[in-house]
Amino acid sequence: MFRKKALTRIEIAAVLAERWSGRAYDPDRPVERDKLLALLEAARWAPSCFGDQPWRYLIWERLAEPERWRRALGCLTEGNRRWAFRAPLLLLACADSRFRDGRPNPWGPYDTGAASMSLAIEAMALGLMVHQMGGFDAGKIRAEFAIPERYECMAMMTVGYQLPEDQIPDELKEREYAPRSRRPLAESFFMGEWGNSFEP
Repeated sequence: MFRKKALTRIEIAAVLAERWSGRAYDPDRPVERDKLLALLEAARWAPSCFGDQPWRYLIWERLAEPERWRRALGCLTEGNRRWAFRAPLLLLACADSRFRDGRPNPWGPYDTGAASMSLAIEAMALGLMVHQMGGFDAGKIRAEFAIPERYECMAMMTVGYQLPEDQIPDELKEREYAPRSRRPLAESFFMGEWGNSFEP
């Protein structure tokens, strides 16, 4: 993988600084089963409110189940389909809207996001790339795969290996090589009260 390390104010763990959402997947290199299992284990051990583990993931392997994978791909927006068709794995993260005892769980989406980030960090550690997307038709994918109403479709993800750098298609180069950026700390982090910007 070519690296796009974040330009952080201070040094952070390499697996965090180097995680980014690439799009140039190697279509001929499947994700090994043991690595897929490691991704799912990383998500499984994420923290959750009351240990309720509200996340559920649907997984589609392009080579193992091409028809189901095509149906899942068809639920992405056109812009995402243009590059996601090369990914060997598609995943859908869903959040249970209720606790196991039936009470509403307003923290389900938050916890599911934590599980997905754990998965993405594990992928980075294994030399894989993950791209999480909101650009999909939640109603369509719910109908296509009989997802129960109590589960909220949160994000689609592509997973796979990055193409060798010299094989990245021209139509993806601009986005793949675009600089990474984030808002300054002071715009997002407050000390003691809202609007009191954190200053390093």
